[in-house]
Amino acid sequence: MTTSKEKLIELYSNKSKHSNYQILPTKLKEILVQDDIQTTTRSEPERLKYILNKIDFNNKSVIDIGANTGYFSLELLDAGAKSMHYYEGNKEHVEFVRLAADILGLGSKMQITNGYFKFDGSFESRYDIGLLFNVLHHVGDDYGDKSASMEEAKRLIIKQLNNMSAVVGTLVYQMGFNWQGDISKGLFPGGTKQEMIDFVRNGIDGYWQIESIGIAERTNGQVTYEDLSNTNVERDNSMGEFLNRPIFILKSITKQ
Repeated sequence: MTTSKEKLIELYSNKSKHSNYQILPTKLKEILVQDDIQTTTRSEPERLKYILNKIDFNNKSVIDIGANTGYFSLELLDAGAKSMHYYEGNKEHVEFVRLAADILGLGSKMQITNGYFKFDGSFESRYDIGLLFNVLHHVGDDYGDKSASMEEAKRLIIKQLNNMSAVVGTLVYQMGFNWQGDISKGLFPGGTKQEMIDFVRNGIDGYWQIESIGIAERTNGQVTYEDLSNTNVERDNSMGEFLNRPIFILKSITKQ
């Protein structure tokens, strides 16, 4: 008979494009030790630390879109969020989080949806805070019109981002530099942080106010996220593409 632990390992390890994309939430590490499961870090704890320094999640409703294996969803419930809507298209990831939430006694605080979020403005529920990590640059790939051109995709990214201003009061947003995750399809000619920041800043006028922008820095081998400055805005290729992606914290100025 398969145990809950064995089922978690099986679900987490299921192979897909975004498998092993997040490390395990802290409390799951007490159940699944490192030898049980292979994880790949994308500086989740460092991103989480920056976010928690900027946003008070205590007693807040949260939606996590494209939530993968639930690192941020489960950690933010542990940080005091009153409810979490976990939204994810991968069925195995969804079942992993459903089982993990039950094991951790968090099932009553989680609404779990297996599907691709519709960014067309039709979503009626409202939340205090939203997480939208590294989803929108996959329009025309993981979701949406696969015949769209890159310029059409860029317009859709902004439109979909702005539609979220009617769904959440505060949004934590991150996107990749490469459309559809393809390194041959750079969204910005120079591939710079400043180009991405200008793209977001100019596109969200009338919908969002930028509260802060977090930039990854590496000192003595350790990664931290610090506020945008003249010294960290330059692209650092030694850190890889992912760590060059800024974290935007946006406040909605759209009446909800």
